[in-house]
Amino acid sequence: MRLKTTIDLFEYWTRIRGKDVAPLRSQVEPMHLGQILSSVFLLETGDSGRIAFRLAGTRICDLFGRDLRGVPFSELWAHGKDDIEQVAAGLMSNAMPELLNATGFTAAGHCASFEIVLLPLRSDERECDKLLGAIAPAVASSWLEVVPLQFLALDRIRSLHEGLGSDVELKDAEFGDEHPLYERTPSIADTMRRVMSNLFAESGVPGSVRHN
Repeated sequence: MRLKTTIDLFEYWTRIRGKDVAPLRSQVEPMHLGQILSSVFLLETGDSGRIAFRLAGTRICDLFGRDLRGVPFSELWAHGKDDIEQVAAGLMSNAMPELLNATGFTAAGHCASFEIVLLPLRSDERECDKLLGAIAPAVASSWLEVVPLQFLALDRIRSLHEGLGSDVELKDAEFGDEHPLYERTPSIADTMRRVMSNLFAESGVPGSVRHN
């Protein structure tokens, strides 16, 4: 975890949970999130049974060019939607924070890397039923929030474990053959880059935009 937005949210989540496995939803105070609030979202299981956005910060909605309230989290992903749904559900049931590295693509051929942190929350004293999260671009680009993202492709998923002091240990998640989404080599994002590049080459549209 290298970006200030995801680090700040993880540290806040760790602080308010204390010795509990996860904090209560009622402990989250938006005013305490400061400048990262616009990059924060809340997921919960909707009436359809799918995990969807309960809330999404303005910057996140700008990234995708639409209001995400009520939109299933899995709909943001190009491939492995069922796997993403299972990952989110697993984080709730196991109360385990996770970090996702993903690449976002636009219809115009732009792409950017993102960190997405997912942190379990409890509505009461029992099981976790919500996820507090944040999404942050790895590099600032002039087209972000102007040209909307069409989809995300997962590069990597890692479990976050609290280390000594304030250190955060990142451990690669281990998956068997039943989780092909995380076993693909090269990554889905690499594959999508090649597919997008070929498509734009065939149509005469440049596959990327360079900003000086």
